[in-house]
Amino acid sequence: MTAVAARAATFDRASQHRRSMLAKIHVAKKQLAMDEDDYRQLLFEQTGHGSAGDCTDAQLARVIERMKAIGFRPLPRAGKKAATHPMARKARAMWISLHHLGVVQNPAEEALEAFARRQLKCERLSWANQRDAHKLIEALKAMAQRNGWRQTAAHDGHKLSPKELQMHLCEVILGKLKAGNHVPAEWYLDIAAKRLCGIDTAATEGGYSAEDYGRLAKALGNKLRELANPVPEA
Repeated sequence: MTAVAARAATFDRASQHRRSMLAKIHVAKKQLAMDEDDYRQLLFEQTGHGSAGDCTDAQLARVIERMKAIGFRPLPRAGKKAATHPMARKARAMWISLHHLGVVQNPAEEALEAFARRQLKCERLSWANQRDAHKLIEALKAMAQRNGWRQTAAHDGHKLSPKELQMHLCEVILGKLKAGNHVPAEWYLDIAAKRLCGIDTAATEGGYSAEDYGRLAKALGNKLRELANPVPEA
């Protein structure tokens, strides 16, 4: 019987890189909660194509950069698990809110871990002593206060509820949009939500919840980054 020589395996780096970019665009679309129409519109504006599969590698890279400009953050590599204790969950929520406000540039877990390491002098947030929790939370609150996001009521100093905190965050982001001349000075939050983000706050039965305001803060934050840092055309 004649032996058949084994065919050497080939590794096409260019094809792998292209598949990686296509996968990253898919993740970005999901992370940004883009519907199909918005996604196709972004593709067409950046590349002239309606499908990522028709784009060149350079065009795919342009799409990814645009998605980053409006809030996409690539997922961290698999590895250490994020801390899940109450202090970490509260710190993470504030970190992401500060990203919406434009104070924190990188909302990723690694960036929060680095900040916590400086505040707590502990290598991992999951290893931190819970009695030291106030140091990290107070540092984040101080960042919020310095940038106009109050954590207590202006008139009597009472602690704001989660709903009040998120509503005030939305108002502060809107203030930044006004200060940058991105929206008319007379716009109220409801108008900005509708015209900038396509969110009809009046359509929510029973009024807006803390979670609803959180989603609006994310949408307004994305719009703030998009308008403040436009990606130049190629």
